[in-house]
Amino acid sequence: MSLQLYADRGSKLPSLVRNLKVAIGASVFQPKLKLTADTEKEEYQLVLIDKKSGFELIEPNAIVKYLSATSTNGTAEAFEVDPLEATLNEILRRRKFDDSILPLVKPFSKADSTSVIQILAFATLYPVLTKTAHKNEGFEGLKEWFESFASLPEIANGVSAATGLTNLDRPKEQNTGKVNVLSGHEVVKPEGKLAPKKGEPNILITSALPYVNNVPHLGNIVGSVLSADIFARYCKRRNFNTLFVCGTDEYGTATETKALEEHVTPRELCTKYHKIHKDVYDWFDIGFDYFGRTTTEKQTDIAQHIFLELKKNGYLEEQSMKQLYCPVHKGYLADRYVEGECPKCHYEDARGDQCDKCGSLLDPFELINPRCKLDNATPEPRHSNHIFISLDKLEPELRTWVEKSSTEGNWSKNAKTITNAWLREGLKPRCITRDLVWGTPVPLKGFESKVLYVWFDATIGYVSITANYTDGWKAWWQNPEHVKLYQFMGKDNVPFHTVVFPATEIGTRETWTMLHHLNTTEYLQYEGGKFSKSRNIGVFGNNAKDTGISPSVWRYYLASVRPESQDSQFSWAEFVTKNNSELLANLGNFVNRIVKYVNAKYNGVVPQYDVKNCEDFVQASEDLNKLIETYNEDLTGVHERKGLETTMLTSARGNQFLQDNKLDNSLYNDHPDKADAVIAIGLNIVYLVSALVYPYMPETSAAIEKILNVPPLRIPDKFELWIQGGHCIGKPQYLFSRIDEKKIDEWRAKYGGVQKQI
Repeated sequence: MSLQLYADRGSKLPSLVRNLKVAIGASVFQPKLKLTADTEKEEYQLVLIDKKSGFELIEPNAIVKYLSATSTNGTAEAFEVDPLEATLNEILRRRKFDDSILPLVKPFSKADSTSVIQILAFATLYPVLTKTAHKNEGFEGLKEWFESFASLPEIANGVSAATGLTNLDRPKEQNTGKVNVLSGHEVVKPEGKLAPKKGEPNILITSALPYVNNVPHLGNIVGSVLSADIFARYCKRRNFNTLFVCGTDEYGTATETKALEEHVTPRELCTKYHKIHKDVYDWFDIGFDYFGRTTTEKQTDIAQHIFLELKKNGYLEEQSMKQLYCPVHKGYLADRYVEGECPKCHYEDARGDQCDKCGSLLDPFELINPRCKLDNATPEPRHSNHIFISLDKLEPELRTWVEKSSTEGNWSKNAKTITNAWLREGLKPRCITRDLVWGTPVPLKGFESKVLYVWFDATIGYVSITANYTDGWKAWWQNPEHVKLYQFMGKDNVPFHTVVFPATEIGTRETWTMLHHLNTTEYLQYEGGKFSKSRNIGVFGNNAKDTGISPSVWRYYLASVRPESQDSQFSWAEFVTKNNSELLANLGNFVNRIVKYVNAKYNGVVPQYDVKNCEDFVQASEDLNKLIETYNEDLTGVHERKGLETTMLTSARGNQFLQDNKLDNSLYNDHPDKADAVIAIGLNIVYLVSALVYPYMPETSAAIEKILNVPPLRIPDKFELWIQGGHCIGKPQYLFSRIDEKKIDEWRAKYGGVQKQI
């Protein structure tokens, strides 16, 4: 009779426990038996076989009993193995003792190598007591027996034989770069110009057009373009037909004045700052489908057409308007270039069109102690004829629309509050022309020296920018039954998008795609104060790049402090903490840990796996499905800050899954089937996270996809095993780097962050 080792050349390694039982049994009861290797069998395990008679035993417990029964030093024990085996196997699975083992091992008062039950118990407990760091109090007697039993020469010989055979490296497949991912879950990339599609969600997204005469700061970015981009990326990753447009707002007094300061023409100034804005947004990974500008022929054509339709329908009226004129630089002052004390809240730096503190819309003549913003001169009143839009005549229809749209579109709370405040006061005719040269010409005889007021003109810019993107712009802007319009901005822009622009659309008597959802933010403060370019306080778009920190980290931080319901604070200390404690420790650690493991143990090749070998799969799937459901609810409702929290909870659940299943060398060596299932499930959780994180950190999402060697995953409705056995992943790489806390004071000093903390 010969005890032989059969070696499988596939991916499976036998349980060390199994071979320990057989090898120790042979060492104790049949020490003359020879261990040999045979590569013809399919399983890599110790079996008992007599080649002459054909007698064969495979089950390890039966082999040990047989060896004992046929040995001269064997004993005929009367015991029940099954209860002990069940308890020991549970301990082996959980790698942790409890009191249930004590009654079963109590008879082990003395180490007896000829005791079959002690051999089986020792072999089963071996991985727990020798391969993991355990501190189980109250089991000193069990440990004393285990160590005594292990010291017996025949037991040590059996352990040496079994570990020498079963600690061989598992064969590794060659990483060919093969992709084996379920089809039908990819992100669909549209071809050509985007156009609405029948029977599908068609989402039109705009962010407030940034004014062109300055560099945007972080508050500008998070309040409009970043917020819109997060939602646009979510919609596109859901394969919704989505168009995201924006551009620079370029007309008006501010541009004329800035051009004079820089000794250039207004158009040259606009071209310069258009590029500055575009470069900043490109660096921040803002994925506009088209980023245009308002100084185009299409803007003139569409704005003048709308103006004339309003006139034709009786919604324009001429009034003599008293304006403020600056005698120093000899020019009429746009409302925003008149400053003074707010008559309602007495804020000292209110503008002539609006008070930034209380949000009230103002007439510049209401200001107490008005002054010219450009030279502090006291302006003087003069009269000039202008065109007004008759908001009072349009108010009934506008009220009906506001009630319907704000409810169905679930506008932000502050958007509703600001709009209702306007309506409570009652609408009055509002001037839509100005005494300027730089702007869209007023198409009326006698008004050749005037232009359309920038706040009337700029909102029409969304339409003209779309028209510059595609000749089929009407399919987006005059298609309310099939297109939903989402707009993003800071709260100071609300009235022009919920009152003036919608009233304008209604007044044309044409069919327009009108606002569905308005998403507005409060203000992002900087280290307890305000952003100020003139005082060199705060981080502006170009400064973020200069720090050397990736745009993903900036996007993550800004989204995490997005001022959704109240003002929030930018803090350098919090910025560094979120990078080190959340991105690095949570998301980065999760991805890096499992990818390094798969590369080290599996040569980067996902093994064939069966999730039934991982007991936690069902619970993990249920938890992940709840998180996915919450995430989709968050983003569909445009609760972007909460959606980011849900994304990080998903990553944390992936970390927990790896931790609960003890992804280590012991799992790989002693439980190969479970190890295969755990790493496959874990990689699929990483794949899921890559999709959920995409709207917030597209650069990070792309990095994860490269590491996993997978196509972009559509944001799903439920967790699935998209990555299949045989798929080859790439090499690990760090997604994030630790930021030295010393940088906090350095950046604070450089960017003026020395204000009082609140």
